[in-house]
Order: sequence, then C-alpha cells, then structure tokens
Amino acid sequence: MIISNRQKGMICIILSAFCFAWMNTFVRLAGDLPFVQKSFFRNLIALVFALIILLREHASFRPTKKALPFLFIRAAAGTVGILCNFYAIDHLALSDASILNKMSPFFAILCSWLFLREKLSWKQGLIVLGAFIGALFVIKPSFSNASFFPSLIGLLGGLGAGVAYTMVRHLGNLGENKAYIVVFFSAFSCIVTLPFLLFAYAPMTGKQLIILILAGLAAAGGQFGITAAYCYAPAKEVSVYDYTQILFAAGLGFFFFSQIPDYLSIIGYCIIIAMAVISFFGNKHDNTYSKIH
Repeated sequence: MIISNRQKGMICIILSAFCFAWMNTFVRLAGDLPFVQKSFFRNLIALVFALIILLREHASFRPTKKALPFLFIRAAAGTVGILCNFYAIDHLALSDASILNKMSPFFAILCSWLFLREKLSWKQGLIVLGAFIGALFVIKPSFSNASFFPSLIGLLGGLGAGVAYTMVRHLGNLGENKAYIVVFFSAFSCIVTLPFLLFAYAPMTGKQLIILILAGLAAAGGQFGITAAYCYAPAKEVSVYDYTQILFAAGLGFFFFSQIPDYLSIIGYCIIIAMAVISFFGNKHDNTYSKIH
C-alpha cells in the first residue's frame, strides 16, 4: 500500500502530539524547578538525539543554500515558544497550557500567508478569528483571574511555535535535512538558556534529573514528528490532527494531577478544535473541487 505525503504527515503529527503530551507531563512532574532550566535539559536531550541521527545518516552539518536565515528564525521563535509553554505548564492545567500552545497551527496559517505568500481565503480568516475567540474562553481575560498572565504567556508560546512551524515548512521546501533542522534549533536553544543555568542553577534530585531526561526524550520524538509532518504537507492539511494532544493532555492531567478543566475552558477547547476541523474539511473540499475542475 502506497502512503501519500499527506497521510505520512497525519501519522507523524499524531505521534508528535502523543510525545508532546508526555513531555508536558514530565515537565510538570519535575516539580519546582525554574522553567528555563527545564527547557535547557529538554533541548539538550533533543540535541543529542538529533545529532546521533544526523551522524548515522552521514548528513552534512552545513545548511542548504539560502536556509541559514530561516534556520535562525525557526530557532529563535521555537525557543520563545518552548520557554512560554514551559512557564504555562507550571502555572496552568495541562490541558489549558496545551490548547493555548495548539493555537500554533492558526498562527502558522497567518504566518504562511504573510511570509510564504500562501493564499489565505476569507473562510480561513474567519476560522482563525473563531480560534482566537475560543482562546479567550480559555484565557478568561480579567485582572482578577490569577491564571490570566500565565494564559497570555501560553498564547505567546503558541505564536512562537506557529512562526517556527512556518519556517519548518519553508525549510522543507528548500530541501533542508529534518534532523539538521532539529539539531540547529536544539543547539540554539541550549546556547540561549545556558547563561541562566550557569548563574541561577537550582539543584536537582536524581528523580528530577531522570524525569527531565524523559521529558527530553519525549520532546525529541515530538520534535521529529512535527518537523516531518510539516515537511510532508502544509499546515492547513494536517494541523487538525495535532489537536489529539488535548485529549492526551486531559487524560494525563487527570491521571497524574487530578486536573479537571472548568466549563469555560471546555467551551474554548470545543471552539478551537471545531475551527481546526472546519479548516481541515474545508481545505479537503477545496482540493477535491480543484482536481475535478
């Protein structure tokens, strides 16, 4: 049976969602450590993992022609996304932090329109607007809401991830090696967060170290999955499957931390996921129509 690139992207993104849900769980289980320190160890493990794959493939450590600026943008945006996501994980329910981070596909659609000149129809514009309305239900903007600031940081993390995935898509079009994209990003993130580690390192127990190593391994799996997915297919074709992470996160959050989202957050989840489903089926219909005509 021949598997299309779109189907490969779908499989990769579901596996990525499963891995990232576990990464978030391990980050929370690591306890009261600085989120920057957690980010460093997450990226360090991913870097080692990606380097091993790159060496086994005997791939070049030089970027392809014209790829370097986009690698830096991808790395910088991805680092902001991770730091914000880890901060949100420490201060919100896992499912809330995950759904705000999963605004990234909608940001990716906007960024693809702005930077890659991919077409954005009025229907897609309304879908993105609907997703932001859903995000407001999760954020619950109010100065009396203790989760308001962490929620905004979580949304900023989704923006960073959206920009990063747009660059991943462009780098895939340029023919850049997937493992090299992960190596460059992980190395960049480690270098950026290393000064904090040197001057404000918090001692860890053996258990915390093992948990962060597991978080890094889960992150490596998620990173390779999402990188492969967006290299195989555009965000608008496969991003809907990324929302399986919310189901994984809700289950893990309940099992490990007894977390149950409030009704406003659940409404927000439903709106955002509905927008993703509408976007997916709308795009599928448009592709079928264009093939017939």
